[in-house]
Amino acid sequence: MIDANKDLSTQFPSLYNKEIMDNFRATMASSQELMSRYRCAIMEVETKFKVLNEQFSLQHDRNPIESIKTRLKSPDSILEKLHRKNLPLTLSSIENNLFDIAGIRVICSFVDDIYMLADCLIRQDDITLLEEKDYIRNPKENGYRSLHLIVEVPIFLQEEKRNVKVEVQLRTIAMEFWANLEHRLRYKKDLPEDVLIATESSLLECAEISSMLDKKMQSIRNVVEEK
Repeated sequence: MIDANKDLSTQFPSLYNKEIMDNFRATMASSQELMSRYRCAIMEVETKFKVLNEQFSLQHDRNPIESIKTRLKSPDSILEKLHRKNLPLTLSSIENNLFDIAGIRVICSFVDDIYMLADCLIRQDDITLLEEKDYIRNPKENGYRSLHLIVEVPIFLQEEKRNVKVEVQLRTIAMEFWANLEHRLRYKKDLPEDVLIATESSLLECAEISSMLDKKMQSIRNVVEEK
């Protein structure tokens, strides 16, 4: 993983000879059209979620989505991932092998909302589901929870239609809170081994507490809606 506080050349010295970097800079300089397509795909999927949120609020008098965050992978992150996967530093390599250049994170109120929204999205006839990883039912070893989807969505350009891949993450407020703090703490450097072990254990415990909170809030909502 990239440490945002360090220069990439110190993290991946094998990348930083002049020929490799000149070639990659030339690649990214010519990538404006490709990155524009990713930005358009983000807008397409984000709009779909906003429409679902609006429709659901009219029918049920509440919004299942708390917030939507979007991001486009940075050139440094693209370079690091291509290097880590031993892939060519070319535009076709980026487009064919990296499925998380365009990213959307949907923060939901309740766990049930996550699966409802995911189902509504992938049932739309212009969305193709390429991959699903359910880290809610099957959390990562460190306690991370989220539902990840890789979808393909068509974007209509001036003279053509292109299918573009987008990574969608859906999680609850509690999952987002835990993940953000875990990310900050994970990048804390120069901690003694015993502190690292204790921190990992504590973070895992916090993840379990967050999961229990989600289940409890879901249960309360179910009771309220039955009345």
